[in-house]
Amino acid sequence: MRRTALTLLSLIGAIGLISVMAGAPAMAQPYEPVKVVHSEQVQAGPYRLTAGFSTWPVKAMQSLDFTFVPEGGIGGKSGTLTLIAPDGGRQQDNLVRHPRNRKVWGLDIQALPQEGRWTLRFALNGPSGPGTGDVAITVQEQPGPPMGISWAISSLPLLGLVTLIVTGWRRTWPPSAQPQEERP
Repeated sequence: MRRTALTLLSLIGAIGLISVMAGAPAMAQPYEPVKVVHSEQVQAGPYRLTAGFSTWPVKAMQSLDFTFVPEGGIGGKSGTLTLIAPDGGRQQDNLVRHPRNRKVWGLDIQALPQEGRWTLRFALNGPSGPGTGDVAITVQEQPGPPMGISWAISSLPLLGLVTLIVTGWRRTWPPSAQPQEERP
């Protein structure tokens, strides 16, 4: 019984080690630069801004990078970005440097959660004063199967592993002590 439990734990450890080792080469690679495949021009007061997208068309729940490049660079300028959802929900954040392209503002691996018409509202401040501008983008339907089906399918391997562990444990665990019958 101990031997089976040790074998099962060794098997789980080996699977974990193999999965870590398989991911190691990918982790050692440097980040790829942002590749902009589509851009939109925005006039925010006295500032002309280029909004870039790493995937086009944009689809709901699909991660992509956004870059925001004001004419003349980001030096001496600051601002905020407000994402306005089709249902009217708003999320406002300061414009910050993109982590993989430090010369521009941006969002790294961002997903818009619902389809419809989104508005990106820019409020900029700089040497020419404040300015506000909007760009509207249409976010298409989420690709792939519905989220519930995706979660159900992806949880099957975990359920199989739990079943395997429970079955192995029940087969190797000693039965509980049963009271013995008295003999006359």
